[in-house]
Amino acid sequence: MKAVHVLGLALLGLALFLVISSVQAADGLVTVKSPHSTKETMNRLEELVKQRGLTVFNRIDHAAGAAKIDKTLRPTEVLIFGNPQGGTPFMECEQTVGIDLPLKALVWEDSSSQVWVGYNDPAYLAQRHGAGQCPAIESLRKALGGLAEAAVAR
Repeated sequence: MKAVHVLGLALLGLALFLVISSVQAADGLVTVKSPHSTKETMNRLEELVKQRGLTVFNRIDHAAGAAKIDKTLRPTEVLIFGNPQGGTPFMECEQTVGIDLPLKALVWEDSSSQVWVGYNDPAYLAQRHGAGQCPAIESLRKALGGLAEAAVAR
C-alpha cells in the first residue's frame, strides 16, 4: 500500500511539473512552449492576430538587430498588436495602463532550442497599475491565452 501511495505522489508531481513547464507565469510573464520554429510560430501568431481583427503595429526581429552590430542572438521576435476595443476599457480602469499597451507577444528560442511564446498577463499589469478589479482583465486574458495556444497548436 505504501509503495502505491509513493508512486501516486510521484505521478502527481510529474504531472504538475509538466503543466508548469508548458505554461508558466513568473513576474507576470506567461510562457507557452511551441513545437514550431520561431519564425513559424511568429508567422502563425501574426496571422491569428490579423484574422481576429486586431491591428499589427510592428514586428521586431531582435536577432536581426543584433546582427547589425555584429552580435549573435538566438531567434527572438516581438509582435506589437491590439485594438481600442480591448485596450480602452482597460485604460478606463486606470489610464497608466497605456504605458503597457498595445499588447506585445515575444517568440524566442532558448539555449536548448526550445521555442516559446510569452506575453504579459493582463492581471499582472492590472496589479501593477492598481486596477486589479478591472472587468476588462478576464477578456484580455482569454484573448491572449487563446492566441498563444492557437499559435502553438499542431
